Amino acid sequence: MRRPRLVHVTTTDMSLDWLLGRQLEAFAAAGFEVIGVSAPGLHVEALAARGIAHVPVSSFTRALAPHRDLAAGPELVSVFRRLRPDIVHTHNPKPGILGRPAARWAGVPHVVNTVHGLYALPGDSRRRRAVVYGLERAAARFSDVELLQNVEDLAVMRRLGVDDERLVVLGNGIDLTRFDPKRVDPRRREALRRQWGAEPGTVVVGVVGRLVWEKGYREVFEMARRLGPRARVVVVGPAEPDKRGAVDTASMEAAAADGVVFCGERHDMVDVHAAFDVFVLASHREGYPRAAMEASALARPVVATDIRGCRQVVVDGETGRLVPVGDVAALTAAVADLVDDPRRRQEWGRAARRRAEAEFDERRVIAITLGVYERLLASAPRRAATTAA
Repeated sequence: MRRPRLVHVTTTDMSLDWLLGRQLEAFAAAGFEVIGVSAPGLHVEALAARGIAHVPVSSFTRALAPHRDLAAGPELVSVFRRLRPDIVHTHNPKPGILGRPAARWAGVPHVVNTVHGLYALPGDSRRRRAVVYGLERAAARFSDVELLQNVEDLAVMRRLGVDDERLVVLGNGIDLTRFDPKRVDPRRREALRRQWGAEPGTVVVGVVGRLVWEKGYREVFEMARRLGPRARVVVVGPAEPDKRGAVDTASMEAAAADGVVFCGERHDMVDVHAAFDVFVLASHREGYPRAAMEASALARPVVATDIRGCRQVVVDGETGRLVPVGDVAALTAAVADLVDDPRRRQEWGRAARRRAEAEFDERRVIAITLGVYERLLASAPRRAATTAA
């Protein structure tokens, strides 16, 4: 019998490879013909090595480009009509908004969307909420199932008119066999710390994230200035000069003058997290932060902002600290307490690993998703008249 064809849609091939790669491999092992659809890029070869075919969508871009977004919708319809998948699985924001209706218009029997974190929060402006929620409400009419990474988005999706039968809380997960303290190479850890200029006994405070201001870099840079030589602050993540709100070169140079080490994008994240003593996520907006889960899995205490996503990773006072968004004093105090207290770092780190084992196993995410696919394939497709309404 023909294997059911499953198409996953993301904006970039990097997301297919780094964020979904192990899941796509698991779906293929479960009997699906898996195809990734995204903008073409350097990760297509890595997908092929995983055994995942790739179909490009030239109109996709992460930047705000309405003229290209308008072209992406018809391009997706054409791709879906050519591939004739049994299931299309989109990942928000942009592929979710464009891909769900495109899949229906192309006659795809079953449509699934993962909400990685709605791009509006209750505290955002009324205009932003109206735009984001309006687009999400319209696109969600075309899906069979909405998989929510974060339980805090559940109430919002209900208010947008998505019935409970189509809502599934998915959570998020990582490869706990890879991010395992037992697999850490002490020599690599010490080599990285020397590269960062950390003397023996220096506490390394790590930050991982794209260099955009909404990741909380203003607060991080000021925290580093206030901490001074008490700790070495290390930032790992790519510059994104084309993104709105990108951290500018002058700000990075000023932070470097205060002792912040910028490492750029790295792929050896097990070694990187192992070389940290404390992990910081000062972000203003998150869905379900992978980097914080990785740090927790490697038994590192996490200081994070008290927002959706971070609240699902950090148990305040047990695995780390939650501090108010934008509060430099609270962020600095929380980090300084850990810098000065090695016993607490160890205790909270061990608790963080236990929480990761209980809550962040990617195998659970895969099992839930496969269950959704099997249920859909066993059911009749939604009627075209209903889905196009």
